[in-house]
Amino acid sequence: MDTEAQHTERDRSSGPADGAEEGSRSTHVRDRLSAAGPWGRAALLGVLCTVALLLLSAFVLQPFLIPSGSMRPTLRVGDRVLVNKLAYRFGSEPRRGDVVVFDGTGSFVQETGPEENAVGALLHGVAASLGLADPAGSDFVKRVVGVGGDRVVCCDKRGRLEVNGAPVDEEYLYPGDHPSEVAFDIVVPEGRLWVMGDHRSSSRDSRDHLGQPGGGMVPVERVVGRVDWLGWPLGRIGSLEGTDAFTGIRPADADHG
Repeated sequence: MDTEAQHTERDRSSGPADGAEEGSRSTHVRDRLSAAGPWGRAALLGVLCTVALLLLSAFVLQPFLIPSGSMRPTLRVGDRVLVNKLAYRFGSEPRRGDVVVFDGTGSFVQETGPEENAVGALLHGVAASLGLADPAGSDFVKRVVGVGGDRVVCCDKRGRLEVNGAPVDEEYLYPGDHPSEVAFDIVVPEGRLWVMGDHRSSSRDSRDHLGQPGGGMVPVERVVGRVDWLGWPLGRIGSLEGTDAFTGIRPADADHG
């Protein structure tokens, strides 16, 4: 018997069978997608879009809903800002004048235990990360006024804030506000930030936590990112305007160099 011919016949017969099996699988997938109907396909597309947005929010660009007026007039209640999470990922650190979002756990709020309603907390966290709900109670948005080593004093004879002995003309302050009604003279530890709201008379910031653990100073590693853009409302969409208020301020150790 010609065994080679037998093998050839088997090979020929197995080819279409394999192809038919693979074709049936793809047909089965198409049939299932078709059976899902337009609503099912729309739901699947919605899930994929949500996952993509959550990944973007977690690592690159996070929407953040402004919950209070502590940063007026720069940011208003209800504004949606876009937080650049890559701003400080590659060796850069927050600078004076930056508007940042940070986790105030351990500096602005005390450590808390796990949420009682884990499912509710998870859903709220997802909505907050998409800018659809108020941020977590431990998340804050403020302006960086002092970085590690800075001496921040309020106020000089003309009522201005001083950083490392230089007066700061804060053009971004809410009209009619003073730099601070509370006098202070602090040195910011290395690796921490002194932060304040632009609406000083309506902002609970580093000043309000001077006597608490951490002294109101925010660890740099707790910074979520820098507010670079306004995403809502439509009339205010665009990049966040910067400030020249801190231009020319010398580092704290410059006088010792």
